[in-house]
Amino acid sequence: MKKDLVIVESPAKARTLAKYLGSNYVIEASVGHIKDLPAKKLGVNIEDNFNPEYEVIPGKKKVIDAIKKAARSSEKIYLAPDPDREGEAIAWHIAEELSGKKKEIFRAVFHEITKNAVLQAIQKPAQLDKFLFEAQQARRILDRLVGYKISPLLWSKVKNGLSAGRVQSVAVRIICEREEEIKAFQPQEYWSIDARVKAKTPPAFLMRLAEIDEQKIKITNEKQAQEVCNDLKDAVFTVSGIERKEVKRSPSPPFITSTLQQEAARRLRFSPKRTMALAQQLYEGIPLGEEGPTGLITYMRTDSTRISGEALNAVRSFIAGAFSPDYLPEGPRFFKNKKSAQDAHEAIRPTSLEWTPDRVAPYLEKPQLLLYQLIWNRFVASQMAEAIFNQTQVQSLVKKRYKFTATGMTSLFPGYLALYQEMKEEDKADSSPDEPAEAEKEDGALPPMKEGDTLTLQAILPEQNFTLPPPRFSESSLIKELEKKGIGRPSTYATIVSTIQDKEYVSKKKGRFYPTELGKIVTDILVQTFPEIMNVQFTAMMEDQLDHVEDGSVNWVDLLRNFYSQFEKRLSEAPTQMRNVRAEVKPTEILCEKCGAKMVIKWGKRGHFLACPNYPECRNTKEFEMDEEGRIVLVKKQLTEVKCEKCGRNMVVRNGKRGRFLACSGYPECRNTKPYPIGAQCPACNGEIVERMSQKGRVFYSCSNYPDCKFMLREMPLKKSCPVCNASFLIVEWRSGRKQARCPNDKCSYKEEIKDKS
Repeated sequence: MKKDLVIVESPAKARTLAKYLGSNYVIEASVGHIKDLPAKKLGVNIEDNFNPEYEVIPGKKKVIDAIKKAARSSEKIYLAPDPDREGEAIAWHIAEELSGKKKEIFRAVFHEITKNAVLQAIQKPAQLDKFLFEAQQARRILDRLVGYKISPLLWSKVKNGLSAGRVQSVAVRIICEREEEIKAFQPQEYWSIDARVKAKTPPAFLMRLAEIDEQKIKITNEKQAQEVCNDLKDAVFTVSGIERKEVKRSPSPPFITSTLQQEAARRLRFSPKRTMALAQQLYEGIPLGEEGPTGLITYMRTDSTRISGEALNAVRSFIAGAFSPDYLPEGPRFFKNKKSAQDAHEAIRPTSLEWTPDRVAPYLEKPQLLLYQLIWNRFVASQMAEAIFNQTQVQSLVKKRYKFTATGMTSLFPGYLALYQEMKEEDKADSSPDEPAEAEKEDGALPPMKEGDTLTLQAILPEQNFTLPPPRFSESSLIKELEKKGIGRPSTYATIVSTIQDKEYVSKKKGRFYPTELGKIVTDILVQTFPEIMNVQFTAMMEDQLDHVEDGSVNWVDLLRNFYSQFEKRLSEAPTQMRNVRAEVKPTEILCEKCGAKMVIKWGKRGHFLACPNYPECRNTKEFEMDEEGRIVLVKKQLTEVKCEKCGRNMVVRNGKRGRFLACSGYPECRNTKPYPIGAQCPACNGEIVERMSQKGRVFYSCSNYPDCKFMLREMPLKKSCPVCNASFLIVEWRSGRKQARCPNDKCSYKEEIKDKS
């Protein structure tokens, strides 16, 4: 008896399907795409209606041969890659390879890898979706046209190896423009005035001045603030009004791709790329003991908050059993999708509420469990009852002209907050001077009061404040901004965020994005030369057009033709109009100490630098930075006692894209470099411990004799010997919120607390 063939894109997914489908099916994995545009040429025939020239991806011939071999002995073939554009493209290319086999080929689509979903997809298969495939193909060709046509221009005008991306470049522009806003921001001074008062019963609490003579306060300098404070010095505070009301808070909807990436970044410190990799594992299936591989969440690339009726009934039953009846609302809660949502897939949720986080914990790695618990809690909380608070606002009209207010909040019923509370982005921009003071108590409660009560004034507290610039983007807030502006789609957010860092167009410091000098220059050049490509609204419109290709209302060739007609004109003008950074030379007044010439600013592979204009006779160069006034400040190199083994000169500390290193002070005559030593001996050999940086920008420490010695540390070594065993260094670490140093010797238990200098 012939078996039916099921083809998926992932070996992990294949193992999960094998459990559900049994021995009557053969399951093969394509291991991702099997075909793509060629790596070393454009691969798009523009004259022939943008016909793509697909090639088998290197290394995939064996995979294709295995699929063809399995197809020959199969009755029916089911193509079951992920239910999105990329999955459809994989299915389409596999179908092309199997054409002519005179086999029945079906498309199996399931949005969760559970037994019911898989069996239903096989029993009621679909046909390949031509429009979905054409949407993916159009996007791939658009990105190829932009990348392959613009990148060579950047190589000739800026730096070898640069690349332009249709969507990524716009994301970099958004970060650059935010930096310009911050640079141009002029802080405005304002003063807030609080009164610390005490009612008949403790605790004391703060009231904030909100109005003067029925007008919102606007105190812009210390003199005005002091005048108000002097007038209030002996004032009598009386409760002139009390307003009490119940306030209800509703839970957030279950996760979509963007909100999952944002919340995982805020709460778990996961990058979007890591979040999606972990979610893919949870979706494709995790081995759960005797149960075998089990898909734990629904498909993780979605922009819809829709929940199936079956899932709604299941979660309501779970809430009723796990909590008291008060936690279950009368009916299910439905959430409204944003206008651009495609609604092709459900929200991200657990596939079965039987698999609680506690139950699957023994089988999941810690990062998998953390993400699964986040998805679980958010989904269950989304169908729980509202949280109810008792809000009290107290007013005091002092001297018939100064209105002070304070607001307190106490919980009456936790509702969904008993399970889940969303973290907020720590983005505080323009501060508001007239917000009421929070009650000085953890639960926000105010002491008992009634109208007419006299309050004892303890202190008048003026405080100088300044409005704040807009915050720099974090990974979380950048994804939120991209989604808001319609840039990219759920399947591309993680790639966008990782690519702009990998290309070194932006850097990340303390969780915030800063445009690099390279990022600013490339953005400026592209905005001037290709304004449409770099236009946010144009990019969002192209995303909408791709969505219309998917629904069949726009022809993919027409979309590309309309785009290319304007793009081609810009391309023809670019060689002569694009700014040539490589050729730019800016004179300065800084003298070359070797030949006396006035040095010039030039552009190199590591950015701008000072160079002697008499090159190549004089090869003197200097690093510099610009201060806030735009003046050149020379970067002083730290001279060390380390001697260059090639020329005998002292070496200096320099900074490169891979962190600190030592370089000969005789550069450029001597170009010797070596890793930065921390001054401690390797415990495994006689080498030195040196500082290095990984490709992902993480600092680590290893032996200078690598690769002969493989000793490595992720923790920072402290240049201090152990007083117990005489180890040459200690290791810095955090324990229970405290910074401490411990001996690296496993047989030595020495530890000491590190106190930061204040």
